[in-house]
Amino acid sequence: MLRQAIRSAGFRGSRAWPTSTLPARAPLVRPYSDQIMSNSLLRSRPRSSGKTIRDHRSPNDTAQTFSQMDSISSIIHHDHRQIEKYYSKIINSKDPDVQRRYQNAFVWELARHSIAEEMVVYPSMETGVNDGREMADKDRAEHQVTKEQLYKFQNLKPSDSDFIPTLESLMRDLKIHIKEEEEHDLVKLEEALLPSRSKDLAQQFEMTKAFIPTRSHPSAPNKPPYETWAGLVTAPLDKIRDIFRAWPDEPSPKPSSGGPAR
Repeated sequence: MLRQAIRSAGFRGSRAWPTSTLPARAPLVRPYSDQIMSNSLLRSRPRSSGKTIRDHRSPNDTAQTFSQMDSISSIIHHDHRQIEKYYSKIINSKDPDVQRRYQNAFVWELARHSIAEEMVVYPSMETGVNDGREMADKDRAEHQVTKEQLYKFQNLKPSDSDFIPTLESLMRDLKIHIKEEEEHDLVKLEEALLPSRSKDLAQQFEMTKAFIPTRSHPSAPNKPPYETWAGLVTAPLDKIRDIFRAWPDEPSPKPSSGGPAR
């Protein structure tokens, strides 16, 4: 039963996820993130331009991701807005059930987003941008602070007295990071990339999010290659637990049909 649960909750997702058709990926210059996509584990998946992957967005959202959002910056901006949306839903609700559901969505989105940036975006930044290594190291250090705060927040209940204060503290630091990333780091990265390469990175970013942990694990490595193997071990366990978590009653933030609110 565990093997069956891993197959259904790990790399294939749950049956409640909407499906989307992912365009075939063009040959790329191969940073470490590309190596992840071509390792033996992923090669075992059907290699067809018509294959489907499970995604947390609704069909309309997914279509927008791969048509209008055709750069790595636009994909990251979109994730930032989703994170901010879930934060607002939690802060502005007085219903513990609603808060719990959006807490799960917030943790799920932010955990995947952070690791995907570390695996796909920062290696490209290091090799393609002047002072890119310093920029990437600074961003990783800020991510580590966020992961530690997120780990604390994901283990709280809405009834806990420090539930909202912990979230607000996390967002104060995260908003600074988002502002610097959008106004400086991503601008520098896009200047160094051809449009086709930026689009390739956007597709890698979205693919990577399908295979990585969905909860915060601050003690895990934050640089390839060790981050990758830690993620491949941890992700199936996170996704099994996701099946039993409750999610908001809207199409975009639900990775599964959810269970009792927890």
